[in-house]
Amino acid sequence: METQQQIDFNRIASAIAFLRQHFKDQPDLEAAAGHVHLSPFHFQRMFQEWAGVSPKQFLQYLSLDHAKSRLLKGATLSDAAFETGLSGTSRLHDLFIKIEGMTPGEYRNGGAGLDINYSFADSPFGPLIVASTEKGVCHMAFADTGEDASLSELKEKFPQANYRQFVDQHQQNALFIFGQDWHQLPEIKLHLKGSPFQIRVWETLLNVPMGRLVTYSSLAENTGHKGASRAVGTAVAANPVAFLIPCHRVIRSSGETGQYHWGSDRKSAIIGWEAAKVS
Repeated sequence: METQQQIDFNRIASAIAFLRQHFKDQPDLEAAAGHVHLSPFHFQRMFQEWAGVSPKQFLQYLSLDHAKSRLLKGATLSDAAFETGLSGTSRLHDLFIKIEGMTPGEYRNGGAGLDINYSFADSPFGPLIVASTEKGVCHMAFADTGEDASLSELKEKFPQANYRQFVDQHQQNALFIFGQDWHQLPEIKLHLKGSPFQIRVWETLLNVPMGRLVTYSSLAENTGHKGASRAVGTAVAANPVAFLIPCHRVIRSSGETGQYHWGSDRKSAIIGWEAAKVS
């Protein structure tokens, strides 16, 4: 059964899809509210509670002009500035998310001998499955297909691991990221299966400041692999930890949002939500 938070996000996601599709027409509050079968008053209040801004303001964050301005600011940063980011919440990820790569022994033979805890949780962007080893979070994904299917997808990655449905401290720390106050966030540890190249790309993604966007070519350059945009794109798509590793901040050089493993409308929702947080 869907929770109220899931129901609300589904309405928000539908509204965002409507706004994206009809952006050039600049739809008003009544049109967006009618699309999700709510009164303008209730829709405005729900959207404001979710995003912290009005639907009209959020619409601005979905525009190509806004995306291009964010790209321009990111593209003109020096390497030092790219690593430093901005002040406050925009430095969120590189300050407290740490990646440790799994050793070959930890994931060979399908993860035999690896103990994995997992649980399900709500987020502002839909239901999640989050899993962790004793060293950190190893998997987080949007559970759009339901709990059973999402768990099966996790087990395909580590078919020989030992699984237990249990909420541990690593998972709790990770889920704090969706809270309203980020001043007291704990360190989040990630324990990830990936090649050295993939982990380098994921670590570089952590340095893209919140509210900023980056192109695949710029990301490739900042990983030290200029010209390897396609390989970087493959590594971005293989991101095993939704939201924490911000692959949603990588967009096309044209300013278009582009594809996302968990849906382009959700990607737009996250980009807009983050833009509202740092504005």
